[in-house]
Amino acid sequence: MNRLNRVQTIIFLAGGLLMVAGAALGLFYPALAPYVFGVGAVGFTSMQMLQRYDGTNFTIRRLRRIMLLSDVLFLVAAVLMFASLGNSLGIDHITYMQYVYHKWVPVLMIAAVLQLYATHRIDSELAKEAKKI
Repeated sequence: MNRLNRVQTIIFLAGGLLMVAGAALGLFYPALAPYVFGVGAVGFTSMQMLQRYDGTNFTIRRLRRIMLLSDVLFLVAAVLMFASLGNSLGIDHITYMQYVYHKWVPVLMIAAVLQLYATHRIDSELAKEAKKI
């Protein structure tokens, strides 16, 4: 995996922290949470998408695709957070609350589990690859 430069690393870490802060703000300040989470998700996922793996290890390539799927799910969770703020679909309030309100939480949980799994496995696979050399 190619490494990020110093500025990209700062954006990556700040994005991750803003995502955590935005998810926590969803409990206390739901009107502010989508903005904080959205900025963090864009920063985090864009920097993670800049990292590439140019090797031939099939396992790492598969895990990289899983990681990119979790990045997309992070962005979907941000969109769903914005959608839960108000009735953007133009349907009655009861139906809207059933279909959209807090649907970002399971999407965020799935994305986080996939991200943790892929990150841990990529790290161990890269360590195995380094031992072979």
